Amino acid sequence: MPPTHLFSTPSRWRLRSLPLWLAMALPWPALAEVWQCRDAQGQISFSDRPCPSQGQALDARRLQGNVVEAPRRAAASQPASAATESQARSEPVNDCPGDQELRDMEVRANSRSLGDAERAFMQDEIRRVRQCRKGQGRYSAEDWRISREARAAQSSSNAADARRRAEDMHSAADPAEGERIAKQRRAEQELARPRRPAPCLNGWEPGCARP
Repeated sequence: MPPTHLFSTPSRWRLRSLPLWLAMALPWPALAEVWQCRDAQGQISFSDRPCPSQGQALDARRLQGNVVEAPRRAAASQPASAATESQARSEPVNDCPGDQELRDMEVRANSRSLGDAERAFMQDEIRRVRQCRKGQGRYSAEDWRISREARAAQSSSNAADARRRAEDMHSAADPAEGERIAKQRRAEQELARPRRPAPCLNGWEPGCARP
């Protein structure tokens, strides 16, 4: 009886994929009886019985290994890809103003139309931009939009409120700058606190607190 041919095709890619397909389709006992046969015309076929002429038995362990290792390789590559995507999503941004904007800020900081508090704020913003460009803090484009609005408001009546909004933004984006801002605010509050007059020693000192 001629061998039972499972598949017969001259296509090279199909021939290379047949052992793997057979390993997946056949049960374990059948894997030991897979034969690769070659006829007189050189055509290769696969059979579950010994070849009538030229052929060889395929190693069942090699076939099984191909089936097992393929999912393992795919599964091993998935965690690495997932980790790369997660790192890209969680990596913080640090968007900083460019050279031209920094030059414009320096010109504005030297304007005679600004008061002392407004000029000090502009100089602080210049320092913060330079810190950002050196990698300090984690700023977004939205953060610097708040900074630009505050800088533009330094000639208006709501300059103090705009400065506070910008400082709150810097405190959230840069913890080190946030500590400096908090320290500066405590010092300003201490200076603004009304001081109790010193007691009168001889009863005639101007501005002293008499009992």
